Amino acid sequence: MRFLALLIAALMACAAQAQDTIKIGVITDRVGVSKPYSEPATEGMVFGASEINKKGGVLGRKIELLVEDDQSKPDVSAALARKLIDQGAVFILSVSLSPATQQQQTVTMEAKTPQMTPMNSADYLTTQLNNPYFWQTGPLGSVQIATLLAHAKSKNLKRVALITDNSDLGQAIGKAFRGAIERAGIQIVDEEVVPLGTTSATAQMQKIRSANPDALFVAGVVTATNVLIFKSYRELGLKFPIHASYNLSVPIYMTAAKGLIDGITFVDAYDPEKAEVKAFEAAYRKETGKEPVNLHGYGYDGIMMVAEAIRKAGSTDKEKIRAAMQSMSYEGVMGAKGMKYSFPEGKRAGFDPNGMVVRVYEGDRQGRVVHVGQK
Repeated sequence: MRFLALLIAALMACAAQAQDTIKIGVITDRVGVSKPYSEPATEGMVFGASEINKKGGVLGRKIELLVEDDQSKPDVSAALARKLIDQGAVFILSVSLSPATQQQQTVTMEAKTPQMTPMNSADYLTTQLNNPYFWQTGPLGSVQIATLLAHAKSKNLKRVALITDNSDLGQAIGKAFRGAIERAGIQIVDEEVVPLGTTSATAQMQKIRSANPDALFVAGVVTATNVLIFKSYRELGLKFPIHASYNLSVPIYMTAAKGLIDGITFVDAYDPEKAEVKAFEAAYRKETGKEPVNLHGYGYDGIMMVAEAIRKAGSTDKEKIRAAMQSMSYEGVMGAKGMKYSFPEGKRAGFDPNGMVVRVYEGDRQGRVVHVGQK
């Protein structure tokens, strides 16, 4: 009888363990400046977790997402990272603003908790802190401008203008753009900044018009500010081409800048003709009844990579997950055809430098791919 009781107790313990979830923390922004990015990416994560759970979860356990809103505030973000770790999260995914993601690292590094951002683009996220528990799979600002310049190379540009906003990320992307343009031997004839909260970019665009550039590079990341730039560009009747950062891949521009964006080229990490994209879009439509956009793909790839790392680790032990993540090679939805995320030689920025594409707005729609990679 005693043996039978012990056996029943063991079976019950195994059943309870099987029912335990694997907790993944998600820090997003539902009300702040990152909301246009963060919400779709978070929706992609939720969809991905649902797909994983329908197939039996990971290691026989369901994925449970613990979602918190940091409003893109770094101090709040750090506090939420601590909260999620205390709640048992074995991994944290961040789709908030880059400075907020950076502040989270002060917590995750100390707590030795794996963390990844599947969409942040600031180069400094993996260079300012030597955090072996952090990875970045969003396309870096330096990769964005290198891809744009590769596309623009055939245009024989000699004199260009650069414009951005005064947000932290806008300044970081602008710095990356400036360095790459100068290294390419192209003269920057004018550089302008449109402050946040302003109601017009006409003064800045008039100065750019006077400089008579061959093209304008837009490094801004704030939607409202970029819309002002495009509005002034149209009102002033300017004709030089515009090449924009991957901020223009945010679908909100198709409505917020309606009638202003036809012909603008922008870098993206999404090819509508890629087989993985078509499969993802079909599954997303079937499950949600909604039309997916590129930003959903970032979140989807993020949760899928975390699940794969846990599978490879064979455990929810954080050190084993860290090692599995560092050795990851994964082909997902985002990136050019054939691109894989990987972290060779101990690197923690995993987006393939040749994985970006350049697309063009056709009317008010994000259109075809016109260039791939940095060559």
